[in-house]
Amino acid sequence: MHTVPDDDPNSTNPPSLAPPDFGQPEVNPASNRVRPDPVPPSSFESSPVPPIPVSKAGGLGLWVRDLLVSAVASVLIITFLYQPVRVEGTSMLPRLEDRDRLFINKFVYHISAIERGDVVVFHYPRDPEKSYIKRVIALPGDRLRIDHGEVWLNGHRLIESYVPDEYRDERSMAEMVVPEGSYFMMGDHRSISSDSREFGPVEHNLIYGKAVFIYWPARDAGVVR
Repeated sequence: MHTVPDDDPNSTNPPSLAPPDFGQPEVNPASNRVRPDPVPPSSFESSPVPPIPVSKAGGLGLWVRDLLVSAVASVLIITFLYQPVRVEGTSMLPRLEDRDRLFINKFVYHISAIERGDVVVFHYPRDPEKSYIKRVIALPGDRLRIDHGEVWLNGHRLIESYVPDEYRDERSMAEMVVPEGSYFMMGDHRSISSDSREFGPVEHNLIYGKAVFIYWPARDAGVVR
């Protein structure tokens, strides 16, 4: 439908009061082209949404909250999973030196088994107030003997790359079977270590952590193997 403005002096038609027809497209006779329907202004136009102001105080509050959450999580992890300890003595040279500081995992043996070669911390069987750190050499049920410093385990000589030649000794020990629920411990510095060769196998309930990481001094930092 072609409409003429009602203020056109050449128009012979009375002003049209009918609302525009939005149902069909409008045709311009001069060009015979279809023009799209007029769109009510309210159909797509809307008031612009004002930007939400960012409060500097609010941002600082979020940062402080995240910092506190991280600090609490760290304290819980250290309290329930890891514990810092200090090495006293040289029986675990060359890997662990006197006064090295390291983390032990207190939870790992609640979900996994103790393995040969683990470096563990345990209460000294003859005085539970003291703690020792040694390496697990034999597990419950293992047959073990020591022949002039060489460890034989279940009929095979144990290859111990963690014990340098200068730290070995010539001590021997008759063959034994490690009791159920106990572990045979030895220090890496064999010539000075007080270990299961003297006080016998260590019961499982005396073992309370696995050495995992040296954090101080920085030159020694790294995983305990």
